[in-house]
Amino acid sequence: MEPGPGAGPGGWAAAACVLTGASRGFGRSLARLLARRLGEGSVLLLLARSEAALAELAAELRGSGTGTGTGLRVECVTADLGCEQGLRRAAAALREVLPAAPPGRLLLVHNAGSLGDISKSFLDLTDPDEINSYFAFNVTSALCLTSTALQAFGKRPGSSRTVVNISSLCAVKPFKNWALYCSGKASRDMMFRVLALEEPDVRVLNYAPGPLDTDMQLLARTKTGDPEMRRYFQSLRESGQLIDCTVSAQKLVNLLEEDTFCSGAHVDFYDI
Repeated sequence: MEPGPGAGPGGWAAAACVLTGASRGFGRSLARLLARRLGEGSVLLLLARSEAALAELAAELRGSGTGTGTGLRVECVTADLGCEQGLRRAAAALREVLPAAPPGRLLLVHNAGSLGDISKSFLDLTDPDEINSYFAFNVTSALCLTSTALQAFGKRPGSSRTVVNISSLCAVKPFKNWALYCSGKASRDMMFRVLALEEPDVRVLNYAPGPLDTDMQLLARTKTGDPEMRRYFQSLRESGQLIDCTVSAQKLVNLLEEDTFCSGAHVDFYDI
């Protein structure tokens, strides 16, 4: 993503950016970095389940000088993407905002996700409602929002469209007690590889941000059913191997700016 007319300080030209899971952790860090780079007339659409945290972040971005200084429009949608009503609300917001968004660039980042009940082993997962609910949030919503966003923004001459899936090592490596999370991440990776194949003019990236120092890591080291896996996650923290969200988000921004990745590729934090 090369800077263009109206680009923010050291950043990009006017763009439409959509970020799910924006209210905390990696999403919150990424939103701050994106806001500083978006140019005059850009729109940043933030989605999350927590209304209070989302409103707080939006107020910060609007009042920090990043929004007011560059004419950045920050919009929020509070929605649970795991339920049909929430997904429809989010899709309606995309259809409302994106057709009138700046024509030059669309960036869609799927960061929303959940671990599932990692206290359970594979053989404990017998409730179809629990399993279907997990995949509705972690897979179905990403597919529906991507197709909706690309249709709403449309194919515009000279424009670029980029879709980023926040992936994981778990997309390519099995972890005990993490059947839902691993299969969800693997499914999303493959889903977006298909998108890259079908839509060669859309840039697609599966970015694994590394072991982040977040609430999800806290759950991993305290709730994982397998003792060996719990010790592994505890050792990451004790040995200082957890990654600050802003550090990993900055690597993603750098990847997007360089724009040399193979569309559909799985790129890990440690590969860069």
